[in-house]
Amino acid sequence: MPERVHKVTVRLTDKEYTRLLAKMNEVGVGSMSLYIRKMMLDGYCVKLKTDDFGEIVYLLRMCSNNLNQYAKKANAFGEVYAADIENLKKRLDEIWGHTKSMMLAFSQIR
Repeated sequence: MPERVHKVTVRLTDKEYTRLLAKMNEVGVGSMSLYIRKMMLDGYCVKLKTDDFGEIVYLLRMCSNNLNQYAKKANAFGEVYAADIENLKKRLDEIWGHTKSMMLAFSQIR
């Protein structure tokens, strides 16, 4: 990473400073230097809501566990039940739904 050698000084009123702190807090950035640099160079800071990530990970774990159980059943008995496959399809559709909603939210970031 290149060394930062140029210093820029900005003076703010109390109201502007309070607003700056509120905006930093809003996006969860703790470093004023990082926040100002990001805003100055890119024009925006984005805080992504990652609640859906946890749900997707949970659903993927459940699907993985189910798939392992189906494989064991298939190896032991030589068959897999259609209801088991439908259950797995339903869970995968749910994961895909969460993924699509996150991708849509990401695509709207400007």
